[in-house]
Amino acid sequence: MRIRTITAAIVAVLAVAVVGCSGDEGGDGKADTAKDAGIPPEPTGAERDALLAAVMDVNGNLIHDEDKAVDAARNQCAALDGGAANPDRIAAQRFSYDGVTLSDDDGKHINLALRRTLCPDS
Repeated sequence: MRIRTITAAIVAVLAVAVVGCSGDEGGDGKADTAKDAGIPPEPTGAERDALLAAVMDVNGNLIHDEDKAVDAARNQCAALDGGAANPDRIAAQRFSYDGVTLSDDDGKHINLALRRTLCPDS
């Protein structure tokens, strides 16, 4: 029993050490991981304004919380880039929040807007 406890402690320490060292490669570990997952960097300025305008065209209630809309859009880019089986349904689910429920058709329009703005390579 005592050996398991010691082994678990050693594994935990090593896990922390590995995670702590992963950012020493000159890049931002969190940003690199997001990029690898197909999530674009957070848009700013005119790019953010264009994204929010495109999402608002689908449903104005989606931008009451602009940060939440931007996060949903960035994550949806990964679904588009990754070739998800039904990206329209995923978009509808991802953007259904704060009392707003979207249809798959709304999701299709969101995906079209994202391909024009935040994730044109998808």
